[in-house]
This record gives sequence, C-alpha cells and structure tokens, in this order.
Amino acid sequence: MSNLTQRVLTAVVAIPIILVITLAGGVYFFGFVALASAVALKEFYALARARGAQPLIGLGIVSGFFVNLTFFHAKLYALLIALSGGSPMSLPSQTQALLIILLVSVAVMSLVELFRNKGSAITNLSTTVFGVLYVSMFFGTLIGIRELFIPLDFPMLRYFPGEAALSATTAAQVYRWGGCTVISVLAMIWICDSAAFYGGMALGKHKLFPRVSPNKSWEGAVFGFVFAIASALAAKYLVLEYLPLGGAIILGIIVGVLGQLGDLVESLLKRDAGVKDSSQLIPGHGGVFDRFDSLLLVAPLVYLYLDFVLFS
Repeated sequence: MSNLTQRVLTAVVAIPIILVITLAGGVYFFGFVALASAVALKEFYALARARGAQPLIGLGIVSGFFVNLTFFHAKLYALLIALSGGSPMSLPSQTQALLIILLVSVAVMSLVELFRNKGSAITNLSTTVFGVLYVSMFFGTLIGIRELFIPLDFPMLRYFPGEAALSATTAAQVYRWGGCTVISVLAMIWICDSAAFYGGMALGKHKLFPRVSPNKSWEGAVFGFVFAIASALAAKYLVLEYLPLGGAIILGIIVGVLGQLGDLVESLLKRDAGVKDSSQLIPGHGGVFDRFDSLLLVAPLVYLYLDFVLFS
C-alpha cells in the first residue's frame, strides 16, 4: 500500500471522529486533546533521547496532563461545585492554577533529578521542562479555545443584544461556535499545508529553509499563506458568524505564518535527532507530534487573540 493511500484511508477514518469529538466538546474534547498531548510529548522525549538526553518521561507526562487540565478550569470548577452540593468554592484562577502547576512541576523534577545521577542533569531537566511547555501547554490552548465559548464567559450581549435572558438555543449556538472554531483552525492548517506542498511542487524554485527542510520553497509558502487566508474567510461566512471580517483575516495570517513555522520547528527537532518521523503511530502520517506540529504554534496565538483581543 502506497504512502498516499495510507494517508487518505487514515484521514477518512480519523477526520469524522475528530469532528464529532470537537463538536461535542466538554470532557470528550478535553480527553482527546490530553491524550494527543501525552502521546506527542512522549514522542518529543524520544527525540530528546536520540540526542543523548534522559528526560523524566513519567513526570513530564503527568505534569503535562495537569497543565492541560488548567485550560479546562471553568468546567472543572462547575464539577467541583456540583460535587460539593452547590456550595461556592474558593479556587485559583486559570492563570494562577497554571502557574502553580508549572512551579510545582519544576520543583519536583529538580528534586527527582538530584537523585538520578543519569547523564547530564541540565540536559535532562531542560528537555523535560521544554517538552511540557512546548507540547503540553501549547496543546492545552486548544482546550482553551474550545472553552472560551461557554455562555457565561462569552460576551453574550455583544452578539445577542436583544435577548433579556440566556436561552438554551442561544447557549447551544455559542458552544457550537467553539467547536466550529477549532475545526476551522484545523481545516485552515490542513489546507495551508496542502497548498504549500502542491504549490511548491508545481512552482517551487527558491528554497525556503534548506538547512531544516530542503524540499520547502518560498513559492510553496506563499501558496500556503494565500490559501490559509482564503480558508479563514470561507470559514467566517460558512460557520463562524461571530467572527468579523478583520478577525478572519487575522486568523488566516496566524495560520499562514505560524502554521508553516511550526512545521519547520518540528523539522528542526527531527533533523537534530536524525529521524524522519517522530513515530510510526499514524499510518502514512508519522506520529502525533508530526500531525499536529503546525498547531503547536497556531493554537496559542489564536487563543490569545480570541481571549484578550476579540472577546475583551
């Protein structure tokens, strides 16, 4: 079976599953992202081991899970309220929770490394912590994007000024926007990657970054950038009614620039480790880290733009 056939068959099976989970949101989407994050982090640590590092794999994955959990803060808070019988509970904010998790994680990792005596302590700790930040925290912002569309936290009056009270229909529409936003970002990335690949094959003459990825070209990158913006505009008119025209262009620019840079960053890490793929887990696609490399730089900036600019 050819690599292209494997890629197509995998996509036919995986894409509907991802769509359903993303639209469902809640604990289903959190579980999916947390699992993907853990697998990608393990693959990153395998790259580090190929370069002689001895990262604290178990601690890193556990820390990464709790980092992901901080982006599920509002739902977790509601669950704790329900379990306590509706009594208000004093919990740290999402930012405070993330800071606490990171501080505790680094402290515990440092103490464990103190007693390991296994290779370079600086290299071990650096790769362990960087993996949690680059993989787990950046993956976590995807959960953050999905959870920005909780009606009680969403700027409802800006989008539904005529409603005196929050209706179930409106709440469902807002939460659907969250799922559609995540799906749209993923689609933009895939369209950008495909356009860059085929555009580069057809017209590529000038190398983009030969030291890291010899086959990528400036012509392909321009194709990817243009199609990222075009797909963002299409998403705005098809499923993202809340998104202004300027906001759609900004999302397209984020994907068109950072999506391609994210792919180059992962290529740099794989080239440094001397491997072609982060793993062979996904037929025709390599590993989870390979499949979501562009997302790791796109998701944080999309999250920050939506939370602190568009919805502020």
